[in-house]
Amino acid sequence: MKGAKARKPPRHLSIIRHSVSSARLGFNLGTLALISPQQGQTGFWPVFRSGCCSEIGPKPHMEDEHIRIDNLVEYLRASTNFPSPGAFYGVFDGHGGKDAACFVRNNILKYIIEDVYFPASVEKAIKNAFIKVDHALADSRSLDRASGTTALTALILERSLLIANAGDCRAVLGKRGRAIELSNDHKPNCNTERCRIERLGGSVYDGYLNGQLSVARALGDWHMKGSKGSACPLSAEPELQETILTEEDEFLIMGCDGIWDVMSSQCAVTMTRKELMLHNDPEKCSRVLVREALKRNTCDNLTVVVICFSPDPPPRIEIPRTRVRRSISLEGLHVVRGALDNTI
Repeated sequence: MKGAKARKPPRHLSIIRHSVSSARLGFNLGTLALISPQQGQTGFWPVFRSGCCSEIGPKPHMEDEHIRIDNLVEYLRASTNFPSPGAFYGVFDGHGGKDAACFVRNNILKYIIEDVYFPASVEKAIKNAFIKVDHALADSRSLDRASGTTALTALILERSLLIANAGDCRAVLGKRGRAIELSNDHKPNCNTERCRIERLGGSVYDGYLNGQLSVARALGDWHMKGSKGSACPLSAEPELQETILTEEDEFLIMGCDGIWDVMSSQCAVTMTRKELMLHNDPEKCSRVLVREALKRNTCDNLTVVVICFSPDPPPRIEIPRTRVRRSISLEGLHVVRGALDNTI
């Protein structure tokens, strides 16, 4: 329809909701030692391979940052007691300049590892790290206080995948061809975020927090926040989702909203799986997703990180033959299956 607003692609009905890096950073690991599972434990053991792609897109400036570390033990020069395999990934979508995104990218892992709760309570350590790095942005005299960033991180220790998100970047797990979203998009129009914002004295106008910001959670943006520690409609606290990886979990896609504004989660998983079956290269997969988003006229910077959990390409999915002739794609089958799951 002429004059109609362009809308984001719907989140796929089949989606289930679950409640190499730059310069080495300096960490003080001290006597860090994590308890590893009992020797001789059998079962799936992930092998991490990743690729990434970033493009400026139609914007005048590039404000995205990302980090990917496939081997945490080697990267941190950790002791043999550190859980292995381990990996860390992050996507940071900056706004108001790159200061906040660069600072968070360079410091978030350090704050997690050095937190008093790590490794006894990794969840608390990650939440504390987000708040601490946010406060550090406020204390810095060299960074622009009007600069802000969303933050999406994935910390993997052995088989445990812990996603932390503040903002509208998204993490999507590919599970035998099916898209499983592991994060929520923190948009001001979201019911839970709107209620939180209004409860704290803020407002949502035309989809913007206080008429200024298109996300409900972000780090930085201290020109919109009160004093440190005070309740604020713009929150830096992340939402966490934990998943225990199995052999059915094939890859993880982490992307900024420039991807998801024009592409559904299921579409991205279907494309990535098809590409992996062709060449088994996560770097090429990330480039394909970025190119596809550009073809669909995205209006933002683009950053995608694709993480594989196996050295092998995804296996071909065999659909049992039936006497009834059907003309439905595998993606269509996922839609029907998801719709049925939602009605049970």
